[in-house]
Amino acid sequence: MQFAGMNYLAILVAAIVAFAIGAAYYGSLSKPWMKAARLDPDAPKPAMAPLMITTFLLELGLAFVTAGIIGHLGPGQVTVLNGVISGLFLWAGIIFTTMTINNRYQGFGWDLTLIDGLHWLLVMIGIGATIGWFGV
Repeated sequence: MQFAGMNYLAILVAAIVAFAIGAAYYGSLSKPWMKAARLDPDAPKPAMAPLMITTFLLELGLAFVTAGIIGHLGPGQVTVLNGVISGLFLWAGIIFTTMTINNRYQGFGWDLTLIDGLHWLLVMIGIGATIGWFGV
């Protein structure tokens, strides 16, 4: 198998897309998410800057790995469609399954699993589409 390569600008933009999706998504679902996660809205909030930096760096890593996986499809295969399909496979096979197992063992309800699962589905579609759109 030939490796098509990776576009580092695409990886950076994909991480920004992922971060923006999360901000919009959780911004609109903050109250149901807090309830599902059993968080007290009146409790002291953690410092947001370190959380945001960590989130972005980890989404940058997620975009990098996704680009590598899409790149392994070979030359001429780094397309929007293949990016979206790869993102869906990664979400269904790794992200959603792992998250669901963790949520079951931690005693969280299906509401949290569905809220977080949809977020990560949108993120992986966004990352895959962005990587594919930029190409190599």
